[in-house]
Amino acid sequence: MADFVHHVTPEDEGMEVREIMREYFTFSSRLRNKIKRNKLTTLNGKTTEGWHKVHAGDVVAVVLPEERSDFEAEDIPLFPVYEDEDLLLINKQPGLVVHPTKGNPSGTCANALMHRMNETGEHFKVRFVNRLDRDTSGILIVAKNSFSQNEITKQMRDNQVTKRYVAIVEGIIPENEGTVDAPIGRPDPDDVRRGVMADGHPSITHYKVIQRFPDSGFTFIELVLETGRTHQIRVHMSHIGHPLLSDHLYGTERPEIIGRQALHSSSLTFIHPVRRIPVHVEAPLPEDMKNALASFR
Repeated sequence: MADFVHHVTPEDEGMEVREIMREYFTFSSRLRNKIKRNKLTTLNGKTTEGWHKVHAGDVVAVVLPEERSDFEAEDIPLFPVYEDEDLLLINKQPGLVVHPTKGNPSGTCANALMHRMNETGEHFKVRFVNRLDRDTSGILIVAKNSFSQNEITKQMRDNQVTKRYVAIVEGIIPENEGTVDAPIGRPDPDDVRRGVMADGHPSITHYKVIQRFPDSGFTFIELVLETGRTHQIRVHMSHIGHPLLSDHLYGTERPEIIGRQALHSSSLTFIHPVRRIPVHVEAPLPEDMKNALASFR
């Protein structure tokens, strides 16, 4: 669990501990209240109250509260691509639901994480920072504490996280690159499908051709998202006449080629929420998409 430490400078002289926390640790008010209730702040190694004043040379430290999830543990494979005490990034396989729902109460990534924690002896509350559709593969961010979750969520909101995907789409895209800038909404609240709507949420997708397969009628592309709307890539590519291969919602299923929409979250670049250094993570292309591409060559 991450520790937060501040060495008091002469400029901080006379500040209260709680002022130090607000100034140097970007905790939410909710997290600050948890830290206070659990007495997790120390001054020079001893538990302290927020009203204590600090002096140059003092050390203020905070340990984040321990939290746990109570999902049922299930032995489902997980494929980590990055891990430290604050974050776990996994390469999610297609067909795996991220979080338990009424329709999918078990067999999810959350259940798999509980099993992994039981195996490793590490325990934390499962917090998914991003979500992927069940049949979309690739990088899924799990925050091990609320601070990390909040910080990366802020980066996503401020468009500071670079999210790259690769996809196979129907048809031959003639231009080498392009941008779809079209608002996305939900035409029917009883239908899961989204669509381009004049009063939808602003949505921007950039795409670049990696390889064309004229004989098969497909194009392999890379995509970068500026926004993160539900089904954004699937809606936008369908909107411009190039739906994802085997997309049952926005295109045509092609189970003889691949059994799900051919979409993979291939890389993420962000600033580490605690260490404040750039992190770049990649997830290799899954076998079903490799096989689909091989069949076109």
